[in-house]
Amino acid sequence: MLTYGLVFTKILPVGHVPEMDPYLLFFFCGLLPWTWFQMSLVESSGVLIAGGNLIKKVLFPAEVLPVVTVFANLAHFVLGLPALLLFLILYRRLSWTALLFPLPLLVQLILTLGLALLISALTVHFRDIQSILTHLLQLWFFSSPVLYYYGNLTGWTRALLRLNPMSHILISYQQILFHDSFDHWRGLGLTALASILIFALGAFLFDRLRDTLAEEV
Repeated sequence: MLTYGLVFTKILPVGHVPEMDPYLLFFFCGLLPWTWFQMSLVESSGVLIAGGNLIKKVLFPAEVLPVVTVFANLAHFVLGLPALLLFLILYRRLSWTALLFPLPLLVQLILTLGLALLISALTVHFRDIQSILTHLLQLWFFSSPVLYYYGNLTGWTRALLRLNPMSHILISYQQILFHDSFDHWRGLGLTALASILIFALGAFLFDRLRDTLAEEV
């Protein structure tokens, strides 16, 4: 966080926007949920391969492995919240809107679980996904409003970010925790519907590939 803060406040000063002041606190509000999302997908991509001995057992449900990975990283996310809340209190940013915090968290949980199931099953059959995923997530990070303020974007860049489900989740976190207001109901609602569809797709594909997982591992 300090490295990105130095780069984007001193070298490339995008953090001088009033809506992002103090910048490191704004950045922290987006970085914490993004880290949960990124680490869950990275670890899920190899969790079935690493747990090959377990999924070869007839009575062991293979979907437990990616699900546990997501919840383990959720625990890390929750453990980081006290530090964030402390700084929000110190900068007098914490307000009643923090009560809405479970909404983007629930949407992100459904989205992450769906993608984790999808990626973990596909990686068993296509091992290159594991190495490609790291680069894709890096591109996804810069195309999500973690380092910059979404409200300042216009034209095609703003339209493109609307297609990114993590954009609406991160904007919701930032509004609820940092901006003391929340008007992103439509974006979060549509993302919730998309997350449910992605979860259904991930669960369906995982179930279809279940019988071949033990053989491929």
